[in-house]
Amino acid sequence: MQAPALGWKRGSDRLGAWSYYFVAKAALFALGLIDLHLVENLVFAVALVAMADPRVRAVRAWIGVPAAIALLYYDSRLPGIARAFSQASLVASFSGAYLWELAGRFVSWKVIALVVVAIGACVAIGRIVRLDAVVVAAMVALVLAMPGPKAVTDDLPVDIARAAKGANPPAQGPDGMLAEFFRAESQRKVAFARPGGAAFDVIFIHVCSLSWDDLEATGLAQHPLFSRFDILLKRFNSVSTYSGPAAIRLLRAPCGQPRHVALWTPAPAQCLLMPDLQQAGLEPQLALNHDGHFDGFLDHVRAQGMLAVPVSLKGIEAPQRGFDDSRIYDDAAVLKRWLEARGKSPAPRAALYYNTLSLHDGNHMANDPYTKSGDTYRMRLGHLLDDLKKFMDELDASGRRAVVVLIPEHGAAIRGADGQIAGLREIPTPAITLVPVGIRVIGPDAQRAGAPVQSEEQASFLALSHIVSAMLARPPFGDPFKAADYTANMPVTPFVAEGEAATVMRKGDKYLLRREQEAWTEIR
Repeated sequence: MQAPALGWKRGSDRLGAWSYYFVAKAALFALGLIDLHLVENLVFAVALVAMADPRVRAVRAWIGVPAAIALLYYDSRLPGIARAFSQASLVASFSGAYLWELAGRFVSWKVIALVVVAIGACVAIGRIVRLDAVVVAAMVALVLAMPGPKAVTDDLPVDIARAAKGANPPAQGPDGMLAEFFRAESQRKVAFARPGGAAFDVIFIHVCSLSWDDLEATGLAQHPLFSRFDILLKRFNSVSTYSGPAAIRLLRAPCGQPRHVALWTPAPAQCLLMPDLQQAGLEPQLALNHDGHFDGFLDHVRAQGMLAVPVSLKGIEAPQRGFDDSRIYDDAAVLKRWLEARGKSPAPRAALYYNTLSLHDGNHMANDPYTKSGDTYRMRLGHLLDDLKKFMDELDASGRRAVVVLIPEHGAAIRGADGQIAGLREIPTPAITLVPVGIRVIGPDAQRAGAPVQSEEQASFLALSHIVSAMLARPPFGDPFKAADYTANMPVTPFVAEGEAATVMRKGDKYLLRREQEAWTEIR
């Protein structure tokens, strides 16, 4: 009997050992760890069957192995290959220990065991029936039974722009929804008036790698520090998932949310936070607990008009080493040094930007280089929160007036989710970009007349500018103040988060995702 068109012969297995490649991928798909692009995988299977012909069999491995690796990467939920290549130089700076730790996050002994069991079952089945046919049928059945993310059609009614005052009626479809959001945001601005009354400092503490999800994962969401804030924004969207873009967004806080691609072009002068505060009479000051060289972080900060010389780190203890083996200095000591220098400064008002990398993925303790960063995250987080509480106590004891703003850059993705391993932040999900933003008024004449505010409104950087501007206009010192007065009419910003490779936005109680040039889907 003539062989079928695909090349299978009765009783033969034309895929041979390649069957186990597809079995393993089917198992990973069934576990929800990868996607399975059915057409591409079937085409590859057909090509492998065709190359089973003795005349070309010798080159099957040479062609098949690279193709199999590329197809597996395509089926994975890792960043696109162009994104991976663009980050190659940064990855090359990672220490060997950190690269080994990252590799280990991809390995789950439970998953390996299940894949081995699946392959073993197929070996047994292959003794009875043609395994190649079974494998192809199983892939088709799995994809039909477990469809991928739900595609979002262009006729989806949207309401994301309703929260922005003065916005036009909402557009139709996710692309229109996004365009309308950015159109509305481009028209929003908060101005800082020159303050009167009591002089005080504004201190921005920009923390790398801390989200509400990280706090819940570590059991530290109830740390005493959070109970001390006069205002706590519980649904603040940091938008970005990496330090450079996050710093740019904070330092452009007076204007509405820009597109990710616009971060790398100069911003209008009225959108620069530190120059705006300087015009309002506050002297810009800068402190970091690292050298600021990785990925040009300090260059990004300076490009936003932040030209102050960083506080010297000479002689300060560095209890951690970064993922590139650079020194990470003690937060309490760096902030204490700034406070001592501030006491000698003649400036009546100052605006400090402080950035800390103490929670960054890949950090290890200087006296314990072998413990993985993921295993020390909770300890490092607890220590940082204690340090920040200590700093506020020292600031209070100094007799200085200040408004302290705790604002994380983004989360650490400490437990991973949505197809991303722990620490991977290519997809800006709410678990990564919803961060705790707290504002504390400190001073000998800070008298509270009302309860603290814990806001559940969707907020972002414009809301922060609104609160700071209101405090400059009506200083919360001398007469008793109500925290609620400063959040009144606070700008609401619907959830839109962006990175280089993906965009996530909220629609009702769902989140929509677009990865690079792919179609919009609902996040599962």
